[in-house]
Order: sequence, then structure tokens, then C-alpha cells
Amino acid sequence: MRQYLDTLRLVLEEGTWLESRTGIRRISFPGVSMRFDLAKGFPAVTTRKLAFQSALGELCAFLRGSTSAAQFRALGSRVWDKNANENQAWLDNPYRGGEDELGPIYGAQWRAWDAYKVLRAGDSAKVADAVRRGYRSLAYFDNHEGVGLGGEPHEAVGVYHRKIDQLRECLDTIMSNPDDRRILFHAWNPAQLDEMALPPCHLLYQFLPNSVRRELSMSLYIRSNDLGLGASWNLCEGAALLSLVARLTGYTPRWLVYFVGDAHIYENQMEMVEAMLEREPYPAPRLVIDDRVPDYRATGLYAPEWLDRVKPSDFRLEGYRHHAPLTAAMAV
Repeated sequence: MRQYLDTLRLVLEEGTWLESRTGIRRISFPGVSMRFDLAKGFPAVTTRKLAFQSALGELCAFLRGSTSAAQFRALGSRVWDKNANENQAWLDNPYRGGEDELGPIYGAQWRAWDAYKVLRAGDSAKVADAVRRGYRSLAYFDNHEGVGLGGEPHEAVGVYHRKIDQLRECLDTIMSNPDDRRILFHAWNPAQLDEMALPPCHLLYQFLPNSVRRELSMSLYIRSNDLGLGASWNLCEGAALLSLVARLTGYTPRWLVYFVGDAHIYENQMEMVEAMLEREPYPAPRLVIDDRVPDYRATGLYAPEWLDRVKPSDFRLEGYRHHAPLTAAMAV
């Protein structure tokens, strides 16, 4: 984890103090990256204790497409409680459905992205193609002006909809066309940002299979990263997700490449960060996934439905040595 600690030092030495949406100042630096070789160990922070099971609970909730803090709590993670119920901007948002509701955050976009097509009724080839791709008709309306679609005034127009499971499509493509350079999913849905308790920070994931070496790598882009608390969670969840997808598709997990747009440390976390930097990191532990989760290399059985079935208890760290816990408040 020396890369992580070096990144903290870089931000402290070269960053600029800026105001923040949360009301808590942050010291910020633009554009950092880290690269972790999972063949050499799992990128768990060791200069303080990582809440590993809670982080995996959040990941499992994302994989299920959860949109309620209650669903996260049921999997052992309380990290969304404050964003759901104490963020005044969200409490005042007309899209908030009630207690614990979060809107269509990460997992909803990963597993059930709302996709729409608006097609002229006379475009039979386009309509047939949309239906073949899983779109279903929602409504027809009269295009009074005949604008926007190249049609005639008062021509009938159809609205078609489907839910896109982006993550499942990634696994299917790894299996069918591993040399594809478009194996990615993301959560930045501009049409629904105003409906979310918090717009996504870790927003773009790209899988990079090496079909010759049978290794799977992943690049992760984070637009804004709280390095004191959030980065250790995002690294843990990213590496666990990469390891799970590799297991389900018959690859060895290899490189996790981590990009950050706005890398920052909140003022109320400075004491914790400084204490972490005074400690000597321990060697990286190893991630173990329970035998009940199908391993394609051992079984030859492709079972992507396990994206929805894994539990936090299916993951454990072997040989995890860490310093004493350190705590700091999360900026909301």
C-alpha cells in the first residue's frame, strides 16, 4: 500500500485548500493514479484496520442493484445511512421516496440502466431491431410538429424501453469476445443524477482480458475521491469485484489500475491521515473467495447469476496484518 500512502503525501504537499459541498474544507490535487498487481496481494490498507466485511457488504448491495440504505444494512454495511436520512439536500429532493431511500444510485445503473428509444412508427427496420434487442413498447403519441425524428407532422411515434444489465453484459462479452476493448460499465446517467441521493464518484469500470495469459485486469475511474476514508474502500471493492468477475469467467485477476480526477483529503480527517503516514505498512494479504462460488476454471460452468448471490461472508482476507484502528468522520 505504499502507493496509497505516497498519494496521500502528494496531496498534502502539493494540494490546495478548497471549499466543499459538504461544508468541510478539503485539500485537493487534480489527477492521480495507482496500479496494483493482484498477483502480489490484495490492496487492503494496513496502516489502519480496514472494515473489510462492511466494504464487501456495500459491494454486494451494489451487485444486487440496491436503492435503499436498509438493503445495505441487511448486508452489514451502514455507510449509506447518513446520505439517505441526514443529507438535507436529499431530504428536500422531490424524488426521495421516504426513509432510507437513495434513488437509482450505483447498482441500479450497473444492473438495470433505463434505456429508451423514440422511433417513428413507419421505421419498421428500426422498430424490429429495437424489439430484437429487448426493447418493449411503452406508448405511442402524435408528433404534432414532425420535428426531432425527421418525420411528417402528426406521424405516430413510439416510445420503447428496456433495462440494461451492464455488468452482466461485461461478463458475457469476456466469455464470447475477450479481445473486445469495449467491455465496460458506468454509473453516470445524466438523466437521473437529480434523482440520486449522491451522484456516483466511482463511475467507470473497464475490464481488460488478456486472452493469451488468461489474466483479467480492470481500470477504474473515480471523478472525486475522499482519500482518507473512501479510497481504501474503493480499492477494496474494486479488487474484490475484479477477483469475482475473473473467477466467474475463468481468468486470473491481475492489474487494478486506479484513476482519480479530484483527489482530496477532508480537513476533519487530517489527524487520522497523519497517523497513518507515521506507521510502517505490512505486507499485502491475499483474497480468498469461498468454494461455494463457482470457479469457471475448475467447473467449466459459466454462472453469472452469482453476481446476485454472493454474500460478504464469501470473501475473506488471508494473512491480513494491520495497525490499530483509526477513525474519522465521513463528510456528507
